[in-house]
Amino acid sequence: MITRTGDMQTENRENMRGGKGAVKLEHWFKPEAFGAKVRLCTRMTLAPGNSIGSHTHADEDEIYLVLSGSGLIQENGEWVPIQTGDAILTGKGGTHGVENNGTDPLVIAAVIILY
Repeated sequence: MITRTGDMQTENRENMRGGKGAVKLEHWFKPEAFGAKVRLCTRMTLAPGNSIGSHTHADEDEIYLVLSGSGLIQENGEWVPIQTGDAILTGKGGTHGVENNGTDPLVIAAVIILY
């Protein structure tokens, strides 16, 4: 199954998880497309200064792949820099948030897998 860029369902979420500004989500696949228990498979774009607020992943894992840009990720209370090519795994009750503190858009692939 191929989803072309122009065919993706797109939405803008304001103040996502209590964060600043809007996050653009471009959904590659809807959950029902999978045989596995997947809740989200999307490309997220955060403009400079925008963020996703701190939130916990219980009974699921979330994988972030940084496609372009740079920013900060909060992982269990500590803010650390991220950049293009980095991969982040949060789950098993872990908490994280993300912020674009750079000057270019921060683009992240995000997949949430349920236990």
